[in-house]
Amino acid sequence: MLEEQKDKLQDAVGGNEKSGTTGTDTAQEKSTENIPKKEHSQDTQDTKEKDIQETPGEAAAKQEASDDSELKSEKESSEGSAEKELQEEIDESNAEDAEDEDNHQRHHIPMLDYHEMSMENLVGELQRLVRNEKVQAIRRHVEGIKTEFDLKFQEFLEEKKEDFISKGGNEIDFKYNSVTKRQFNEVYADYREKRNQYYKNLEQNLKSNLHNRLEIIEELKSLVNVEEDINTTYKNFKDLQERWRNAGPVPRSSYNDVWRTYHHHIEIFYDFLHLNRELRDLDFKHNLEEKLKLIERAEKLAEEPDLNKAFRELQTLHKIWKEDIGPVDQEHREKIWEQFSNATKAMHQRRQEHYKELEKSYEKNLEKKEEIIARISDIANNVANNHRAIQQQIKEVEALREAFFKAGKVPQKVNEATWSKFKTAVRTFNRNKNAYYKNLKKEQQENLDKKRALLELAVKLKDSEDWEETTPEMKRIQNEWKQIGHVPRKYSDSIWKEFKTACNHYFDRLHARKNKDHKKEAENYQHKSACLDRLKEFKLSGDREKDIEVIKGFITEWKSYGRVPFNKKAITNKFNKILDALFRKLDISQQEAELLKYGNKIQQLAKTEDEDALYKERTFIRRKISDAKDEIRQLENNLQFFSGATDSNPLVQEVVQNIERHKEALATWKTKLKKLNILQNDLLRAAESEEEETDDSEE
Repeated sequence: MLEEQKDKLQDAVGGNEKSGTTGTDTAQEKSTENIPKKEHSQDTQDTKEKDIQETPGEAAAKQEASDDSELKSEKESSEGSAEKELQEEIDESNAEDAEDEDNHQRHHIPMLDYHEMSMENLVGELQRLVRNEKVQAIRRHVEGIKTEFDLKFQEFLEEKKEDFISKGGNEIDFKYNSVTKRQFNEVYADYREKRNQYYKNLEQNLKSNLHNRLEIIEELKSLVNVEEDINTTYKNFKDLQERWRNAGPVPRSSYNDVWRTYHHHIEIFYDFLHLNRELRDLDFKHNLEEKLKLIERAEKLAEEPDLNKAFRELQTLHKIWKEDIGPVDQEHREKIWEQFSNATKAMHQRRQEHYKELEKSYEKNLEKKEEIIARISDIANNVANNHRAIQQQIKEVEALREAFFKAGKVPQKVNEATWSKFKTAVRTFNRNKNAYYKNLKKEQQENLDKKRALLELAVKLKDSEDWEETTPEMKRIQNEWKQIGHVPRKYSDSIWKEFKTACNHYFDRLHARKNKDHKKEAENYQHKSACLDRLKEFKLSGDREKDIEVIKGFITEWKSYGRVPFNKKAITNKFNKILDALFRKLDISQQEAELLKYGNKIQQLAKTEDEDALYKERTFIRRKISDAKDEIRQLENNLQFFSGATDSNPLVQEVVQNIERHKEALATWKTKLKKLNILQNDLLRAAESEEEETDDSEE
């Protein structure tokens, strides 16, 4: 309520003296209503009593009436409607400036495009204005900032509310504490406190100024009844005019009546005071010189490139013309007003053209915004069905939102409708996106329940002694685990570690048991240890081909010894590390090295009499290829959950490195399968050739 009262007070502040020089006939009639009948009648009677020589008072009265006629004619012309609006705008701006001596500073405070600013930037700009500018000069700025902040915060709050509901929350329980909103409220409360205090003080000043002006009017009325020297009376009259100019603003609701009453008694004074022609002509001459200066300044405004600055200057000139300078003689009256009016018309024409250009730009901005809304709506109606694609769509919508805010203003008549369509499009996207993640979380929860059931079974079987029954069951559990999709991220690592621990426990026990039953593996270990020691002592000769053949011999010997005990399998890693070091020295890539090792395996398979060995090797390689593909697919899916992270994130780098490592392994396994297929084809051709030779010999 207090805020509304203060806004009304601000609108009621005077300062625009709409005197009889700018009023219509109706305004002039109203001005006489405030004057006692006796005085008005006396005025009418005395104006009919003319001397042979026209008095300055008569000339002044005619001049004031003529000024009324000039402005009235201006407002009622065929082009007068738009020009009247310009005049009213000038009068309104002058009235607002008169409220405070420094209020003109508001013209120099830039009105930024608050629509494109973020909530945080809006808070910062509001804080800067409240701290550094006069509170009465920033009202429009604060209103613009508050409007945009409220719209953006409401949109932001609706998004948070939808997220809350999509996660299973109850709408009635939704609460959100925004630091930005709290900061805005604090700064805005500071502004209101300063503004209220300012208008509280201003209200008292306005009432005091009104009282002073009414006293001046009473003193002016009394001049016509004082019998004294004309020069003394004239001097007192000038003193009263000076006091009036310095009396300060009054409430706007009283302002026009007070000024009309004042001008009416000015006219009465000129009519009743018979000044000599010399004083009158001096007044007219001085006023003419001052008005010609104003005309010159007004005409130069056509060259001012800054339209706003030019308008503010024209506004000041109108104020001076109307309030500070008196009438001129009949000879120059119409001419100088026409000159001044033409300068005002030129400014009006410039402003009209400027506004037309602005309107065109607003229409173009509207087209851009409608296109952006259409693109957001298209995305909202076609939300993807996987995490990675949705994250990309989120980025696209965010970029479109930024483009919308930076697209500029649109015509005022469609501003609200455009904003509403924009909010609807963004809200639709958020709802559809949240619906996907809501279903995804439901699916992940179901996957978690399945994996928990498998974990419970693995823990139950990990200490089983029924090796023949349990081993295939544990393998089945592991395969089924791989087929189940993602679980909520906060559970994925912990449940996997528990499951892996249970499985490893069982298979470690299984391998330990097998090691006891296979003495051959222990013997193999002894042979491989000896081979490893000799490999450690091997030095490259510099003959690359010879060194490769020697290394192949080590590989062949190593593979001839077969498996080693499970708990001794680390010896294979040691052997491979030494080989890798030698291959690096020979400038052999890792893949070539793997294939080189595998070449010996191919030779062994070609010589073996075990018909199932080739089939088992093919099955083993295909399983490795399948495992590599599954690992790559799993890692790529995991990478989607880091869509918000940068490439420098250590976790992202680790996943990317693992993907590349598995891809290299996949390529190696595919090459091995190709070599195995070639071996099989060669063996088949050799068998077919042998059969043909046998058939020929029999014939």
